[in-house]
Amino acid sequence: MFYQIIQYIKFIFKSTNQHGVHSPFMYDLVTKCFYDKKIYPEYKNIANYRNELLKNNNFLEVNDLGPGSRKTKTNKRQIGEIAKTSGTTIKRAKLLYRISKYFKSNTVLELGTSLGTATQAIGLGFPESNITTIEGCPNISFFSKSNFKKQQLNNIEVLTGDFDETIKNLSNKSYDLIFFDGNHQKEATLSYFENLLPKTNNNTVFIFDDIYWSKEMTEAWETIKQHPKVTVSLDTFYWGFVFFRKEQAKEHFTLRV
Repeated sequence: MFYQIIQYIKFIFKSTNQHGVHSPFMYDLVTKCFYDKKIYPEYKNIANYRNELLKNNNFLEVNDLGPGSRKTKTNKRQIGEIAKTSGTTIKRAKLLYRISKYFKSNTVLELGTSLGTATQAIGLGFPESNITTIEGCPNISFFSKSNFKKQQLNNIEVLTGDFDETIKNLSNKSYDLIFFDGNHQKEATLSYFENLLPKTNNNTVFIFDDIYWSKEMTEAWETIKQHPKVTVSLDTFYWGFVFFRKEQAKEHFTLRV
């Protein structure tokens, strides 16, 4: 936690808003997506689902394949507590909704379904998309899959298993959006990044969750930014975005969202 506080202070000093962005591509993304103040009807669905999860007192037996929760060490966890400590916040879920709506990504991959708040938001943002989400814990996977079915989110496919093994068997040749929200460890993150690079196209966006989770995660983020195939990166503190647009010169942005 102390590491994150120090990094956030540094982030505030070096970050900017739309006025510090001179790339037309990035300026449009910032002004038309990140700073979009419109109240979309689907926001109610997002809020209702998260509130429903927070009120759920049932327990799930959890098998963590990554570092797991920092606050809960038992493998039996209350659903409401998982939503509170590990789930995507409403604010970030709304941003994911806008990102999905803005890019209109036809093929989406998510590493780390958890209770499905992020998945739901992405699915609502562009209902025509085909979303594949991978969850390591069978019980959480089953729970989220049931909730997607209940909400009639028929564009979401839930796969259960180890990320590395499941990635090897993915059928899609490329993905337009990949959300990395599972194993917040340096080596694992870099491994997923390298293994999914062949599945990118010119318009693909990678989103990395919790890039300041730890010193090692920040090191992973810095390594990813410098990769020859990455042309544009965006640091919003909580998330890191990378793009592979060959028509753009390499440039890094740090933005307050």
